[in-house]
Amino acid sequence: MENKEIPADQLQNTVKQTTPQDLNFVQEFAKFMDDGGVFMWIILGIWVFGVAVAIERFKSLVKYDVDGTSLMNDIKKSVLTNQVQSAIQSCAGSKALLASVMKNGLKRANQSKEQIQDALEVSMLEAMPHVEKRLNYLALVANVSTLIGLLGTIYGLIQSFAAVASADAASKAELLALGISKAMNTTAFGLISAITIMVAHSILSSKAEKIIGEMEKGSVKLVDLLSSKKNGTAQPQQNEAA
Repeated sequence: MENKEIPADQLQNTVKQTTPQDLNFVQEFAKFMDDGGVFMWIILGIWVFGVAVAIERFKSLVKYDVDGTSLMNDIKKSVLTNQVQSAIQSCAGSKALLASVMKNGLKRANQSKEQIQDALEVSMLEAMPHVEKRLNYLALVANVSTLIGLLGTIYGLIQSFAAVASADAASKAELLALGISKAMNTTAFGLISAITIMVAHSILSSKAEKIIGEMEKGSVKLVDLLSSKKNGTAQPQQNEAA
């Protein structure tokens, strides 16, 4: 296929058509931030911090999560075929917290039920801070963003009323309306920041609760499995429904 060169004047026209729009957005955003004053930049900094925490937490929780049903089925199969060591090695090769908790329980497979339960409880207490770490920061960021936005608006209104005090009667209404409009920028930006961070907090909290719930459920199942195996009452391997 023959390549056709685009004429220089056509390229220039394309640049002229797209560049003003990009510049417009940047200029509008810069004006929006400038109108709100220093409070806007404080909110932006807090929001960036919140986004960074949310991304870090998401990556960690994805790493800590695992298909609990599949893992427990594999463990049950190994235990019922007297391959506990194989199950321990399989859990050790996973970064999931459920696997880590199960590993510590399996290491005490030959001990009493109470000792197995104690080992699992200790493992869960050690694992839970990894799941919940820094999630409370997100709620704090959302609340602080909203409050700083309101503070910025109040400060802007105070400045607006002070500015129109010395203005002539004809321009007072216009100046006041303009000042109030600018002052509301901080409230709007604070709410935008708070909403996005609260959504992230809700999603991450749900994922954290899922991981903790699977650890609790897995611990109960493992104790029951190991106890049944010792008593000779363990049921044959069946895949559990999710």
